[in-house]
Amino acid sequence: MDPVVPPQVTAELTQILSNLVLGDNEIRSSAEKAVNDRLAQTPELYLLALAQFAASAGTEVMRSFSLVLLRRLLFRSPTNQSLPLYDHLSAQTLATLERLLLHSLLREPSIAVRRRATDTVAEMANHSMSRGRPWHALQQQAFSMAEDPDPVSRESAYRVFAGSPNLIMDLQTDSVLAMLQKGLQDPHSVEVRHAALKASVAFLSASDIHQQAQSLGLLYPMLNTLPLLPHTHLPGFLSTLTPLASSHPSLFETHLPALLKFLPSLILPSVDSGPTPTVARPNPDSQAFTFPPPSEADLKGKGPAASDEDEETVEVRKAALEFMVSLSEARPHMVRRVDGWTAAVVRGCLEGMGDIPEEDMEIWLEADVRAPLPSFCRPADDPTDDTYPHVYEQALDRVAIALKGKAVLPPAFQYIPGMLVSHDWRLRHAGLMAIAAIAEGTSELMQKELGKVVELVVPTFADSHPRVRYAACQCIGQLCTDLEEIIQAQYHQQLFSVLIPTLEAPESRVHAHAAAALINFCEGVERDTLIPYLDPIVERLLKLLNPGVPGKTPKRYVQEQVITTLAMVADASEATFAKHYHAIMPLLLNVLENANGPDYGKLRLKAMECAGLIAIAVGRDVFRPDANSFIELLIRVQNTPPDHSDSMLGHYLIATWAKVCQAMGPEFEPYLPVVMSPLLQAASAKADLSIYDEDEPAEERDGWETISMDGKQIGIKTSAIEEKCQAFETLVIYCSTLNSRFAPYLSQTLELALPALRFYFHDGVREASALLIPMLLACGKNSGTLTPHMVNATFTQLVHCIGTESDPTFLSSLYRCFSACMRVAGGAHALPQEVQDAVLEATKRQLQSIADRRKSRAGKPAAELADDREDLMLVEEMEDFALEDMAKMLAAMEQNHGLLVAVGSVQELGLHLDQWESGDEGES
Repeated sequence: MDPVVPPQVTAELTQILSNLVLGDNEIRSSAEKAVNDRLAQTPELYLLALAQFAASAGTEVMRSFSLVLLRRLLFRSPTNQSLPLYDHLSAQTLATLERLLLHSLLREPSIAVRRRATDTVAEMANHSMSRGRPWHALQQQAFSMAEDPDPVSRESAYRVFAGSPNLIMDLQTDSVLAMLQKGLQDPHSVEVRHAALKASVAFLSASDIHQQAQSLGLLYPMLNTLPLLPHTHLPGFLSTLTPLASSHPSLFETHLPALLKFLPSLILPSVDSGPTPTVARPNPDSQAFTFPPPSEADLKGKGPAASDEDEETVEVRKAALEFMVSLSEARPHMVRRVDGWTAAVVRGCLEGMGDIPEEDMEIWLEADVRAPLPSFCRPADDPTDDTYPHVYEQALDRVAIALKGKAVLPPAFQYIPGMLVSHDWRLRHAGLMAIAAIAEGTSELMQKELGKVVELVVPTFADSHPRVRYAACQCIGQLCTDLEEIIQAQYHQQLFSVLIPTLEAPESRVHAHAAAALINFCEGVERDTLIPYLDPIVERLLKLLNPGVPGKTPKRYVQEQVITTLAMVADASEATFAKHYHAIMPLLLNVLENANGPDYGKLRLKAMECAGLIAIAVGRDVFRPDANSFIELLIRVQNTPPDHSDSMLGHYLIATWAKVCQAMGPEFEPYLPVVMSPLLQAASAKADLSIYDEDEPAEERDGWETISMDGKQIGIKTSAIEEKCQAFETLVIYCSTLNSRFAPYLSQTLELALPALRFYFHDGVREASALLIPMLLACGKNSGTLTPHMVNATFTQLVHCIGTESDPTFLSSLYRCFSACMRVAGGAHALPQEVQDAVLEATKRQLQSIADRRKSRAGKPAAELADDREDLMLVEEMEDFALEDMAKMLAAMEQNHGLLVAVGSVQELGLHLDQWESGDEGES
């Protein structure tokens, strides 16, 4: 290949690139500056040099690095420029770049570097075609490479089509399908078949409905790539198919019976378990039943298959299960109709959950679980956790949410009762965790069998194995969350009879988890239900906090958990907790006074939170003698420079001050100057953003989330936004509690609250602002500090927000806010005519928008409506709330306002999906 740039440029670039890959930060920074300087002066020359280097450099590392760097530089917008470098290149330079890249794609000897070349070529093709510049030479070369005798060339061709499906979208469908099918059936190379599968998935994903209808036959060769694959390759192939199953599940409908013959063998043992227990018959044949059933290895005396599974088999199981669960989530009613599908998924999850490694019990018992304590969140709340067997717990949770109780409960409880009486502690543990995992998704139906479920779980609190008792606490805690109020009201006696004694379990992890389960119990319990158990609960918690035995100090995570649980018990029992106040509050104040140092940071925060909740529970008269001491300690904490271990200090301080305000009522007024400065500072925080190129790896930082938008990755500092939300919620508490006494801060707070109605990065900020604004107007009116300017600014902002809001949930909040502000102002007649006209015009636009959306939904096929029933029900409910609040606002302006008829008409346009049979009880 002839050089396209002078030798001196190539030599200089070689040195720069060599420095870029070095680990020395100073040298690398200098090299980065050199690259930017050269690109600013002669971008075309150095981009061509980089492309030439990618084709001719002497090492694989440098060729690969050059291809990655070229891709990033071409499509990154330089400083002070809105367009990327690609858009500044001449036609001749682009043609030369394309020629060099095609050379790399065809001639690169290294498979790894060739794959980098396909990525760069595909991205350049996508950008080129998006600008109306088709790359015909690439299209021709890729088709030619797909026929090449060399399997590496064939693989590269299909990888290009996978990365840039637009290259084949406008061609004759039959010829495209023939080309893809040939790759899927490649007799010599698994890699070619995998690349062809990726290309087929990309093609079907990018196709319109008409093309998909013509291409349905492609699914047969796509799925036929699976059965003969060695286990080494199966996870990759299944993972390639899974996104298509999620986005276009209907493509797989006719293939479900065939998939059901193949996939369960990857996630289930081959030997049947024989008679299976049910809730009604927990031991139909206790001698015959074992779970999991023995594998062929077991039968030959080779030991338990679960513990001997190699990593390869585990990855196959996880990939197959993920495919089945994703398809179930995407089209629940479709898979529910296939006999055996749900049972296979559920059983696969249960078996995976039972495959817990036999770790050293002492390690588990002594593990430091302070950061964080085990929570009762749904397993799927952390989708990144793919540890084994937790991935199966996540899968079971997801499939229960997707398929609901009627489909999931029968197969689950075909096995769970037998698991709970198994000789193997791991299966007893898995059975309890399974009940916890399915509780949310099956709650509607589980309620009807809740007594039987409780009967199954309660005996496990006496299990000989501490991890099983730990799982029993987890199970009850999750049930108290997912069946909130129902289980507490109906089964409190059975639950307290096992939870309270477990607070005295000898193992710290077990009694701490029992204390954690009590938190979930208290969140949904009626005060009168809790009162009879209050004394034994508090006595045992205090004993855990302060054993009173010389030389016996509780673990710090136990102290932290106990203090948290005491706070929730106090909150739930309210004034009745006063009898225990004098035993607990001195302990908490002592922690704040003496527990110094970074190791005690979390304990101090928990003590602050607990003391604040107890103060609210017992009331100002009981709390008053300790109020000054507590406030002085809070001021000391607030004025102490935080160290790196106190990242949550600001959050807890703001929350605790709010609790003290609620407890003290008007007596809190003298402390406003202490708390308002940091609170207003937090409320005024701007959204902290970082913007990255799409192919640039976003920096992973705690407290940040990354979203993709307009070809960029945008990092949002969620920790700061959460603090902003908390600040506005605290301002609501201060203003509502102090009313006219809050007047000195009225103007500053209103200036922050009005623009916060349009803080689109966090719904909580907007909701708190909508609550706060009418309170601020009432504060100003009652204190005589409300000005016409404040009133005008408020209604101007509200009318603008009502007219532009697209979220029906927040639209409802805006109408409530407007109505409340109108009452404070003296009614509709007190509003200027232009404000009345503007809000009516905005309301007409909203009515038309909601009507259009409802008509559009009504035109969807019945099957699609059935699939999305729950989501649509939620949307329709939110719209109904908005319409109701809209109607209340209109009626407040004029009792028989003409627009009320229009509101009623739009309400009638709803699908009324709440009247349909649910997916649990039958098909819609």
